[in-house]
Amino acid sequence: MNTRARRRILTTVAVASVSALALAGCSAAADGDTSGGDADEDVTLTITTFGTFGYEDLYKQYEEEHPNVTIEATNIDTGGNARTDAFTKIAAGSGLSDIVAIEEGWLGAVMEVSDTFADLRDYGIEDRKDDWVDWKYAQGTDADGRVIGYGTDIGPSGICYNGAAFEAAGLPSDRESVAELLNGDWENFFAVGQEYTDKTGKAWYDHSGFVWNSMVNQLDEGYYTADGELNVEGNAELKERFEMLGAATEGGQSAAQAAWDWNGGKSFVDGTFATFVCPGWMLGVVQGQVEAGGGDASTGWDFADVFPGGAVNWGGAWLSIPESSAHKEAAAALADWLTQPEQQVEQSAAAGNFPSTIKAQESLAADATPNEFFNDAPTGAILAERAQGVVAQFKGADDSVIQENVFGPALSSLDRGETDTKGAWEQALKLLNELVD
Repeated sequence: MNTRARRRILTTVAVASVSALALAGCSAAADGDTSGGDADEDVTLTITTFGTFGYEDLYKQYEEEHPNVTIEATNIDTGGNARTDAFTKIAAGSGLSDIVAIEEGWLGAVMEVSDTFADLRDYGIEDRKDDWVDWKYAQGTDADGRVIGYGTDIGPSGICYNGAAFEAAGLPSDRESVAELLNGDWENFFAVGQEYTDKTGKAWYDHSGFVWNSMVNQLDEGYYTADGELNVEGNAELKERFEMLGAATEGGQSAAQAAWDWNGGKSFVDGTFATFVCPGWMLGVVQGQVEAGGGDASTGWDFADVFPGGAVNWGGAWLSIPESSAHKEAAAALADWLTQPEQQVEQSAAAGNFPSTIKAQESLAADATPNEFFNDAPTGAILAERAQGVVAQFKGADDSVIQENVFGPALSSLDRGETDTKGAWEQALKLLNELVD
């Protein structure tokens, strides 16, 4: 069993301890016939994803090409809720789908119980190793060399912005000029933001939490060191970035929106804020929110080939096969197909995310197809450019828990004016210390 030692942080999911998870991982394979079965037999495969994956048409295509396969898909609204769902079922020892999407932020926690999931080398993934950028394949490999995930997307990031809001503030609004305006470090981004806020009385970004996540992801080491040690308290570089963001928020640049809500999408439509940090997968979120808020392509959102501080990866996912699946062979065949370059290009078109396979990336880089919703921005080509130099940061076992349950509440308090930057930092450290064993 993979029992890498670490400092354990208690989470809000229904998981008592690492040992309980490990025990569930060991026993899960006993819940049914895991031989895989005959590939030609009729089979119903369950799959659980989250957010905007863009798989709906691909499911239909696969079923048409494989008449013996029926796909029953579940999509959970956010990665955080998907984590809760997955770990609750891991702890129970049953209930996981035949294919489970795993998000980068909680991959480290999954690696603590990686033997809950099938070693995909048994299903030929090594033959495809060179399909992916090398660090994506490596991320899905545990300490014992077992490969537990077919890579889906990665998260190179640009800036989504509302061109109409920029024009109202007297700022340039065409993509090239916006990229030039925002080119540079975070200090420049916040300086432009203060100019915008002072002129308009409106917020520059939606809320501090998402901006903070991007700022942390750009560091060589974030909440954890590369060898898996907690890296928050006493981290001068982290605190410096927090204070920079805090000053901008105290200056009125944050719209204090609730994460994953945005007033039911209306805040994307009514000019509440002007910019939004956009890893590729977030493009689909933006479009969905605008439409939920009653807007459409004319609302004015665009996508610029720029990001403060340079290249960054935020997010990405893998498709994994639990040992408890009674149809591992058929599930692996579907997961393999969904992550082939051709399908990754189709997924990108449907969801706006950016693929992790090299051929799919090259395809998007060469094809500057206009995205009608984002003012005809060639979003795929822009993301290909933003992916240059991207390497994912090491994510410890509870990286997403620290982001959501430690810094999330502290930054929300700061956004709402309930505390200042110093108080928010102290609140985050207090929450962290309360969670550490």
